[in-house]
Amino acid sequence: MSLILENVTHVVNGATHIDDITLELAPGSFNVLLGRTLAGKTTLMRLMAGLERPTRGRILMDGHDVTGISVRHRNVSMVYQQFINYPSLTVYENIASPLKLARVDKREIDRRVRETAEMLHIEHLLERYPLELSGGQQQRTAMGRALVKDADVILFDEPLVNLDYKLREEFREELRALFAARNCIAVYATTEPGEALALGGNAAVLHEGRLLQYGRTEDVYHRPRDILSAEMFSEPPINVVRGLVSGSEITFDRSVHFPLNDDLRTLIPGEYQFGVRASHLSLTPQADDDLELQVKVDLAEISGSETFLHVSNDLFHLVVHLAGVHEFEVDQRITVYFPTHKVYAFDRQGTVVHIPSRLAGV
Repeated sequence: MSLILENVTHVVNGATHIDDITLELAPGSFNVLLGRTLAGKTTLMRLMAGLERPTRGRILMDGHDVTGISVRHRNVSMVYQQFINYPSLTVYENIASPLKLARVDKREIDRRVRETAEMLHIEHLLERYPLELSGGQQQRTAMGRALVKDADVILFDEPLVNLDYKLREEFREELRALFAARNCIAVYATTEPGEALALGGNAAVLHEGRLLQYGRTEDVYHRPRDILSAEMFSEPPINVVRGLVSGSEITFDRSVHFPLNDDLRTLIPGEYQFGVRASHLSLTPQADDDLELQVKVDLAEISGSETFLHVSNDLFHLVVHLAGVHEFEVDQRITVYFPTHKVYAFDRQGTVVHIPSRLAGV
């Protein structure tokens, strides 16, 4: 079963929430909608589900136009951020509820509920009520209710955002294994580039209701179509420095000069925007063509087992993504190494014109 959106636009009270999106999701595919808050992820899924109707365009399921067909008549399930369960029903009854509404035979309901519960590792909780469960167990119950229908399309609207880090890691691994064995289309919304990479499959990058890029997640990450897609698919956003190509060298802000390496020699003379991911910057040299930059520390932002180091000089501001916890003093002078062999080049309009050949690492 395929799902196709053809030139779909959704306008509410004069505001465009979805802007002329065309997207084809293949049978059995796992698809991530990646974008910041208000990018249009939830609206797009509501259109896929039939909870809302597009202002313009068509939605096709398995070649049939379902644009005007409501969610009740589509074989679609949806899991939300919140743990939406019926508090007066047991876990068993919660999971079974969509099958009972569909008047499925009792023996078939029992088989599918127990099979789904076992798959989600909550088979020992079937007689409990939602208020007796942890947050992770409540979300598994909500997911069970969506999965038990054996729907053609399952939509996940940031389902792990309210769980702690460890639980989120466990769920991601289980989701990949879970959908590897199913032939439905899965659509998973997230604001986090790291989560999109961890889930794999395909990625659709959204920004202000527009589809910037769609393809294999790894390809979209490594080969952004433009500077905006590169920024959306980086956490923190990709560092961008303006520069000029002339003769055999590149100049950043008229004062930092370095020779064109073999990768960059294809660039014609002119102005560019050069991008490098925060994780590719380092505090020690990693290659012979690393550019040495003298900077001062503005902020060392520690997040779990990572440090986001904000540095600057008179020319530009950079963010360095470091593994582990690192402590720095504000205004401390340090050296940052800028890997010229991992630089993306974008033209003045923001379109990518150069992708580094050495893309190892994220």
